[in-house]
Amino acid sequence: MKPTFNGGRNIAMKVPPHQYEATVAFYRDILGLEPIEHHQPAIGFKFGMNQLWIDRAPGMSQAELWLEVVTDDIGAAEEHLRQAGIARCDEIEDLGEGFAGFWISSPASIIHLIDLKSGAW
Repeated sequence: MKPTFNGGRNIAMKVPPHQYEATVAFYRDILGLEPIEHHQPAIGFKFGMNQLWIDRAPGMSQAELWLEVVTDDIGAAEEHLRQAGIARCDEIEDLGEGFAGFWISSPASIIHLIDLKSGAW
């Protein structure tokens, strides 16, 4: 059975430490986006129907955008993507014990979190 995929509401911007404070200030002070405060110490903003998370990423030299894709069947999604030759990259960030999801990279090297449609974030 082919799984269903949809864009999730979470966008993560991984920012090098030397750009972090200015990036947060841009979204908070210059654009005036509404902050998301219920996941402290994470810093996020309401971004239309989405949530934009600004993550400090030591070791990175430039910012990256990471996208969330939700599915109704994580096992079928894993198999479907494996058969399509899509690279898993779980080493990129630990999702924690028991998290129903995994990381992939698109052919354009954009990181995607594949997780269950649950609204947990």
